[in-house]
Amino acid sequence: MTKESVDCVEGCPAMVSSIAKILRLWDDLGSAKDENQEGFDGSYMECYLKENPNSSMEGARKHMKKMISDAWKSLNKECLSLGPFSKSFAEASLNGARMVRVMYDYDGDHRLVDLEEQVNSLLN
Repeated sequence: MTKESVDCVEGCPAMVSSIAKILRLWDDLGSAKDENQEGFDGSYMECYLKENPNSSMEGARKHMKKMISDAWKSLNKECLSLGPFSKSFAEASLNGARMVRVMYDYDGDHRLVDLEEQVNSLLN
């Protein structure tokens, strides 16, 4: 990375903030299913429901998935234009964001179904 890249990251560019949004929102979607969060972790879903009292959990989930989609659009746009970032940084950013869904999309039995299927397909 160049000095220009480091200076840019300190300003939280869209490439970095998009990955952070994707990570945080998927984490909240996954943990909201099974954790009694009790307000300790600042769940986005909890905040959304407080700010939108007429909304349901399903409405909050839908809103969060829309935000994830928008963050992906922003990340893709940034990765295509690169700006001050190298191609390898953009690829690492995309790969990191791709892993988020796999890491947080587990079922009611706390199994990472997608990850299990992907590992099985690699081994078989």
